[in-house]
Amino acid sequence: MVIETHQEDKAGGRIGERERRMKRRFQIEQEVRYKMLYGQRIAETGIGKTMNISSSGVWFSTENMLTSGMPVELSMNWPVLLNDSCPMKLMIYGCVVRSNEKGAAVAIERYEFRTQGTKAFQQPGIPAPVEFRFPL
Repeated sequence: MVIETHQEDKAGGRIGERERRMKRRFQIEQEVRYKMLYGQRIAETGIGKTMNISSSGVWFSTENMLTSGMPVELSMNWPVLLNDSCPMKLMIYGCVVRSNEKGAAVAIERYEFRTQGTKAFQQPGIPAPVEFRFPL
């Protein structure tokens, strides 16, 4: 009699199983905010923590199980500063491909980095033109 036991890693995959992913995954643990989208409306929001990320997908913890197939928007602070001084935010747009009680996997369709601005990067304000009217 043979009994197989499997141990799961943080991403819900089996430890010791041959890696099938095409892209390298990076162990980046950052707070992530997510919005489940239903058409143009936000169906659900939550906060989690990324466990790993690649250019094609991200695995993160969730407050609730997410519905597979639903579009999702993720937002996270990027751990590296632009030019050693400007914080960045990574925006990820994709689709939930798997979800369980530990978290959700999202296939990335598009992503973009946004600067969050620091005082050193902000342009000084230009005063609005003042209009004077003299009585005629």
